[in-house]
Amino acid sequence: MKYLMTLLVLGVLIGSVASVDVALAKGKRQHHGGKELIGEKIKQNGKHVIHKVGRYTVSANVLDGKITGVDVVHRSKGPVPVKKYKSEKKMAQLTSRHYVMADNGTVTDATVAQLQYATLWIGYAFYDEYGDEYIYWFPVDIIYDADTGAVWYV
Repeated sequence: MKYLMTLLVLGVLIGSVASVDVALAKGKRQHHGGKELIGEKIKQNGKHVIHKVGRYTVSANVLDGKITGVDVVHRSKGPVPVKKYKSEKKMAQLTSRHYVMADNGTVTDATVAQLQYATLWIGYAFYDEYGDEYIYWFPVDIIYDADTGAVWYV
């Protein structure tokens, strides 16, 4: 009986250590520019597919030129939970570039979005089955209700 109890306690301890390792081993984060992905569809009310990741389909919901939310659906498992973030830092790099003359006279490379939107970004995120997190960032001015449900991105 004593040995059985020792084995049981040892099994629980090993299981706890294994679960801690899994919790600490997070997947990759992939940041995407939501405004670029939605493009001209921002002018059309409705649900628009903006990205496909393996078996996941990411759609943005648009109402009167604003994003009201992002939905993610797994092909066989159905809807996936989406987390809403906010950040003052631009997380997704846009592809369109131009050069800007800085105050000190030097020429720097900048994106249009960095110049237009310097205040707040809203991101919608989901995790795939491998633990990778996909986040779709939008400038706050095209979000219908930016604060509700958004947590600060760390």
